[in-house]
Amino acid sequence: MNKIIRLLNKVLATFCVSLCSVLVACVVWQVFSRYVLSSPSTYTDEIARFLFIWVGLMGAAYTLGQKKHLAIDLLAQKLENNPGKENILRLIINLISLFFVGVIMTYGGTKLVIQVLSTGQVSPALGVEMGWIYSAIPLSGIFMLVYLFQDFIQCFNTLKNPTSHSSEEQI
Repeated sequence: MNKIIRLLNKVLATFCVSLCSVLVACVVWQVFSRYVLSSPSTYTDEIARFLFIWVGLMGAAYTLGQKKHLAIDLLAQKLENNPGKENILRLIINLISLFFVGVIMTYGGTKLVIQVLSTGQVSPALGVEMGWIYSAIPLSGIFMLVYLFQDFIQCFNTLKNPTSHSSEEQI
């Protein structure tokens, strides 16, 4: 499982950096063409919007895997001195997150993509089918499910064997 997580980390990090680079290039070209050439590019504006969607969702999946996502940890801080209860809280949070990501992002996102692809909705400037743009939702959901499942297994194993601290927690 650790090899899969490491590979997923590398792929997502590389993908996000690549998307960000193209996004920056599109925005720079948009600004240059608008203010220097006095002829704004309609293509780069739409590309930048779509890349922003993908960067946001794939970046969210990556940060979830790195455990650097935004979190409200007030309750976890109260349980710092009780590792058993803190671990149970992490299990509950993981279960809720698995449910949300599985149902809303992965299942619902897949239904959205299929529905939009079946209607043939296309973007105005590029003519790209919008279903492919929206596919970032279920794809990032799948990546999040992998990370959440891995964290759930770690929490569960730690709860079963509280004395053994495995090296799996350090990815």
